Amino acid sequence: MLPIFILAPFGGSLLAIFFPSDQPGATAWFAGAIALVCFLATAGLYPFVDAGSVLRYELEWAPQLGLSVSLRMDGFAWLFSALITAIGVLVVLYARYYMNAEDPVPRFFALFLAFMGSMLGVVLSGNLILLAVFWELTSIVSFLLIGYWHHNAHARDGARMALTITGMGGLALFVGLLLIGRVVGSYELDAVLASGNAIRNDPLYVPILILVLFGALTKSAQFPFHFWLPHAMAAPTPVSAYLHSATMVKAGVFLLARLWPVMAGTEAWFWLVGLAGLTTLVLGAYFAIFQQDLKGLLAYSTISHLGLITTLLSLGSPLAAVAAIFHIVNHATFKASLFMAAGIIDHESGTRDMRRLSGLFRYMPITATLAMVASAAMAGVPLLNGFLSKEMFFAEAIETHLVNALDTVTPYVATIAGMFAVTYSLRFIHSVFYGAPPSDLPKKPHEPPRWMRAPIEFLVLACLVVGILPGRTIGPFLHTAVTSVLGDRTPYYSLAVWHGFNVPMIMSLVALSGGIGLYFLMRSYLATGIEGPPVFRLLEGQRIFERVLVTLSWKWARSIEQRLGTRRLQPQMRLLVFLALAAGALPLLAGGFEMPPLVIRGIDPAFALLWAIGIACAVGSALQAKFHRLAALVLLGGAGLVTCLTFVWLSAPDLAVTQLLVEIVTTVLILLGLRWLPKRIKEPEREDIPMKTRFRRLRDFLLATLAGGAMTLLAYTVMTQPASETIASYFLERAYSEGGGTNVVNVILVDFRGFDTLGEIAVLSIVALTVFALLLRFRPQADSLEAPEQQRLQNAFDAGHPGRTAGDSIAEYLHIPSVIMRWMFPVTAMLAAYLFLRGHDLPGGGFAAGVAMSIGFILQYMSGGTRWVEERLRIHPLRWMSIGLLVAAATGIGSWLFGYPFLTSHSQYAMLPIIGEVPLASAILFDFGVFSLVLGATVLMLIAIAHQSIRAPRAHVRMARTGKEAAQ
Repeated sequence: MLPIFILAPFGGSLLAIFFPSDQPGATAWFAGAIALVCFLATAGLYPFVDAGSVLRYELEWAPQLGLSVSLRMDGFAWLFSALITAIGVLVVLYARYYMNAEDPVPRFFALFLAFMGSMLGVVLSGNLILLAVFWELTSIVSFLLIGYWHHNAHARDGARMALTITGMGGLALFVGLLLIGRVVGSYELDAVLASGNAIRNDPLYVPILILVLFGALTKSAQFPFHFWLPHAMAAPTPVSAYLHSATMVKAGVFLLARLWPVMAGTEAWFWLVGLAGLTTLVLGAYFAIFQQDLKGLLAYSTISHLGLITTLLSLGSPLAAVAAIFHIVNHATFKASLFMAAGIIDHESGTRDMRRLSGLFRYMPITATLAMVASAAMAGVPLLNGFLSKEMFFAEAIETHLVNALDTVTPYVATIAGMFAVTYSLRFIHSVFYGAPPSDLPKKPHEPPRWMRAPIEFLVLACLVVGILPGRTIGPFLHTAVTSVLGDRTPYYSLAVWHGFNVPMIMSLVALSGGIGLYFLMRSYLATGIEGPPVFRLLEGQRIFERVLVTLSWKWARSIEQRLGTRRLQPQMRLLVFLALAAGALPLLAGGFEMPPLVIRGIDPAFALLWAIGIACAVGSALQAKFHRLAALVLLGGAGLVTCLTFVWLSAPDLAVTQLLVEIVTTVLILLGLRWLPKRIKEPEREDIPMKTRFRRLRDFLLATLAGGAMTLLAYTVMTQPASETIASYFLERAYSEGGGTNVVNVILVDFRGFDTLGEIAVLSIVALTVFALLLRFRPQADSLEAPEQQRLQNAFDAGHPGRTAGDSIAEYLHIPSVIMRWMFPVTAMLAAYLFLRGHDLPGGGFAAGVAMSIGFILQYMSGGTRWVEERLRIHPLRWMSIGLLVAAATGIGSWLFGYPFLTSHSQYAMLPIIGEVPLASAILFDFGVFSLVLGATVLMLIAIAHQSIRAPRAHVRMARTGKEAAQ
């Protein structure tokens, strides 16, 4: 049952993309149906969690590393799932009427469902690593939602800021979770929750606490990371309502509450969490008073209320934890309704600026009444749900937890923050709905459509019912959540509306009366329309963020670029080779290295001659690089060919086949790109070569010698080890019995090391997309081309081929009949099929087959040119790449269906008529994914390079059009 909560939203997200843009209603109802299914599934599981059961679902991922796809639902996860799905249904209904038909609505709902799935993944994760994955997904998807209106600069800036802050926090959290797993010995949440004493008493406790808090506080916008949240208001209002009430910002306090039993109760926890919470509580409320944007006021109030929850969790008291969980629910209801009300005001009046809004009660009385009730709940007015959790907060604030200054000032800070909350809530009500009628609004305000208002009505009703009858409404659900977090430490608590005239009640009265008085004292100042608070502007987070960003990305990065950066490839290669040498040498020096005895046996003259040719080609290529690039490329190909023959000589046919095919493809692709390299620098006479240049050449020669010598030493050491002492024997013994193949190399790639191969082909797809994007935008400057030579070739070609473009056909330049190259396409396709089908038992495989098939396309481009090929062949490399990744991943997922870990393969032999016994292995499907992706990536880069060969002046336009069409 639990996988539904992950599969349904993400599956719905993929389907929503394909809905037609001209039917936004259909996409909205589809998204609403997905959210409703998830909510009904959540409701159906309540009897199980209410009985104290913990529902679990587990799929093995990498059991040797303790990694699994574990889903876990207890009472606390159930409560959050109910909030996420229920408010998700209401926000989708609201968005159906809010979103403009001119917007890309399918993309909005696709991202919305992915956001819901990511948040459900966070609350249901039973494995710390899986939790970190979904945690980062919420940051990525929220980035896309906040920047949904990407034509708006504020939306782009707000999305970038949110991703930067929460992304850094996510990385810190990931490290902290890894350390927790190291301390506990497991990444499973059940084991972690049972290891509280071990974590608190471990020397790594403080580093773990700092890292986890960095992740939680950045996600929940706590001081000093609070500033990103107001800038996220550039998102559409449905996103803001969902992000502020049930998702994203609640993830941080969810994590603090989830780990409360194992990390709370220490002095470090009290000070770190308490300082962040109290500071955020006061500053957020104070800043909210002075906002002129409705959503800005609500954003800072969200920051303040999240600070309240964080403060409660910092106290270390079980009753405080109960109040924190209770306020999480209450805040979700009144804050979602307020954001939707603010969206209605903006939608129906054309502005959210409080300096232009007034007297709206006479135009939209129902919406105004709903917003006023929700604002009263936010202020903590009696008989509303916000009052109950605020009373519990005040009651815990006056208790003594640790005897220190922070614990002493907590009641006073709580009262001041409560007073500020009343002030900004009253300002929201009085400034917008009362006063003179508005005079210069973009639209004449009026009530929204009936169903657009329905979600607010439901949420406001919940605020009233919970505030009046808390024990009979929210009581059972709250108790289920609290007991799942606190267990045996669950205290007695009462949700009664009246607890007598006590200190918390006095604090509430002071906050209410003081907040009302403060508003009327400040009313004249607020009426001036000044943006932002009069003090603390030096602490404005955006300024600090931008200064840090400028310092890092401009000053420091520019300084590093000036010292280390270069437009030449050689210095970068020099640095990479040096770092690789250091990375390989340091472990050997630290652990000791004993070189095996050098045994010189008889050297075959033919093999020695072969290597002499290869060495001559390599040296010649290096020498010719400065003089004749084509000659250098030919010699480099000769060295590669000698390498292929060496593999054959040393009985490594798989490597020889792959090397030969890769040599062909890379040589042709480099050949196509040679013409775009900058002009060669004229070499000075030998006696004029400066000492600096000679030193550089000597340094490069020594570095190359060291690298080559190190690889030779490494290869010699491996090849001279006894077979029993190498890992080769392991694969040789198990390749056939466990992998179902006699080609050990291929079995290693698609079976034993299949997870590595999956990552490698994913990286290959990223590289191909990057190359295509860069070349799509690249047009060489005129002075970078060897114009006389190019013009001479063009004139010669035009003389013999009028009406054709020189970049269209390489075959014409080489005087090779094009028909021969075209006939080679089916032959190459048959070769690719042959290599693929034999790869599991004989030299070949998906990678070699993909490269071979791409050679067929390269031959077509060489024979007919870019336009000829794309007019006759349907080339869809992006589809090939997508299919490859999906098939490879689906092969791994398919093993789960049979109860095996991810990417576990299965093999057997099948008897076919006439043919006889045929080996079958599930790994061949994975190999097909490799074949498809390699083919797509190679052809994608080929298309980009081929389009660069089309002659100006309209080459850029043509490439932008036909290059994208061919890629698609």
